Formats: sequence, structure tokens, C-alpha cells
Amino acid sequence: MKKTVVLGASDNPSRYAYKAVHRLKQHGHEVVPVGIKKAEVGGLPIITDKSQEIEGVDTVTLYVGPHNQPSWYDYILSLKPKRIIFNPGTENRELERMAADASIETLHHCTLVMLATDSY
Repeated sequence: MKKTVVLGASDNPSRYAYKAVHRLKQHGHEVVPVGIKKAEVGGLPIITDKSQEIEGVDTVTLYVGPHNQPSWYDYILSLKPKRIIFNPGTENRELERMAADASIETLHHCTLVMLATDSY
């Protein structure tokens, strides 16, 4: 299964990032929640330290708006994911160009819909 970093992870059940962590786990994916608040989601600690290395990342799924993404650029690219999913409201041409330059695929899609339709 695909190791997925959920960037913008939250312990708030009303947030889509929270739902994504749970659905990814239900579908058997290894999930690494990353965010700005120390908490737990789906029994996993939310990583808040950008210096913590994560190996073997297939996908970064974004739940951080474009205005808050620049402080994450270096971190996202350092993960060397195969793809970045820009969930609705996270689209960012600058980050997409940076990803393309690093040979990282980008998708404008919804992780929850992809999981529901078996297209993840």
C-alpha cells in the first residue's frame, strides 16, 4: 500500500484531514499525519517537527491552503514523494512548478473521493 503523508493533519473530527487519515488507514495505507498542533489522530501522533525524516513516501496529500504552503515547500520536496494531491482549495501553481521540476506528479483531486472510487 501507499505510504501517505497527510499534511495539515488535525484531531478535529469535522476536518477533512481527520477524515482522510481514518479512511486511508481503513483502506490499508500507511499514514503519517503532519501538522502544526501536537495531537493524535487515528491513534497516530501528528508530527510537528519538520526536521523529522520520513522514508519511502509515495503520496503527500495537502490539507493546507496555498497561503500557508510556502513554509512547507522545502519539507514537502525533501520527502521525495512520487505524487502530491492538491485537495480542493489547496491548488498552488508555484508548488506545482516546484514539484514538476523535481519530477513529482501532481493531481488536483480529492483524496476521499479517490478512496471511495478505488482510484487512489
